[in-house]
Amino acid sequence: MRLRDAVTAVRETGDFTAVQQAIPYVRFMGITAELIDGDVVGRMRYSDHLVGNAAIPALHGGTLGALMESTAIFKLLWHGETSTVPKTINITVEYLRSARPEDVFARAVFTRHGRRVANVRVFAFQDDLERPVAVATAHFLLVQD
Repeated sequence: MRLRDAVTAVRETGDFTAVQQAIPYVRFMGITAELIDGDVVGRMRYSDHLVGNAAIPALHGGTLGALMESTAIFKLLWHGETSTVPKTINITVEYLRSARPEDVFARAVFTRHGRRVANVRVFAFQDDLERPVAVATAHFLLVQD
């Protein structure tokens, strides 16, 4: 299935599986998305290859960044008016605490959503949304079909 068709399917069904299957990196990282109470929630399932520091042990910061960027993109696709994947302009990640070797979740919030650019804040957490392990601020170029 083409990515554009997968995006259309997401909007019709609310099921992100087709988009997840269309993006090899997302599959490799174990990143999924689902609608919970009408909001997009990203999830990165724990796997040994995600550990960056085996001595602590802690997940690699880059994996957290990938989860947060992907969650923001999934949210933009869900709320967008185009079937084209938004282009990342920049992303800044603040690492707040070590992420334990277990599943990580993410929620994205629009701080501005215009016709051409969207600003998104993303919170990655494990047990408690109020205690994030990392927070990201990202800017995306919204490409029209």
